[in-house]
Amino acid sequence: MANNGRQAVAVPGTKHFRIVALAACIGILGTAVQAQQARGPVTNLPLPRFVSMKTGEGNVRRGPSLTHRIDWVFKRRDMPLQITAEYGHWRRVRDREGAGGWVHYALLSGSRTVLIEEDMLPARTHPDPKAPVAAAFELGVVARLGKCLPDWCQVTAGGYRGWAPKDKLWGVAPEETRD
Repeated sequence: MANNGRQAVAVPGTKHFRIVALAACIGILGTAVQAQQARGPVTNLPLPRFVSMKTGEGNVRRGPSLTHRIDWVFKRRDMPLQITAEYGHWRRVRDREGAGGWVHYALLSGSRTVLIEEDMLPARTHPDPKAPVAAAFELGVVARLGKCLPDWCQVTAGGYRGWAPKDKLWGVAPEETRD
């Protein structure tokens, strides 16, 4: 059956248009729901998620097994990492700069830490930009992550504690809240 160079077009108000519009909405909503429900096939925990290095040294491999080549070594205990995939006992991780690879799960901890992303970041006594400054953290400091509100997180490092703007920390998702 020839179409004589014509294409079927969905005209607003017609049954065909409503079907096309409904299919598009289902596709968009399905993608949004799938993105929100991404879970690791091994742990059933959300992906991506943040963890920290349990040890002071950890081999980062090209693939998820001991037979894969070591590309580099993470050498910073408590460094925050983001898990992006799981395979057996292996987790694909990335660091702040985007460098990553596969790390054995035994080298990772669920304890949450963050990297300070601004030099001399003021940590305040309360989650308010006008609150008194309790401490100032240097760029690159690894801090323990405490409570998080929509825009602020409580951080602790070097015996000092305070509230910092979430957008100045790496290791916590923008929409994440913690009690």
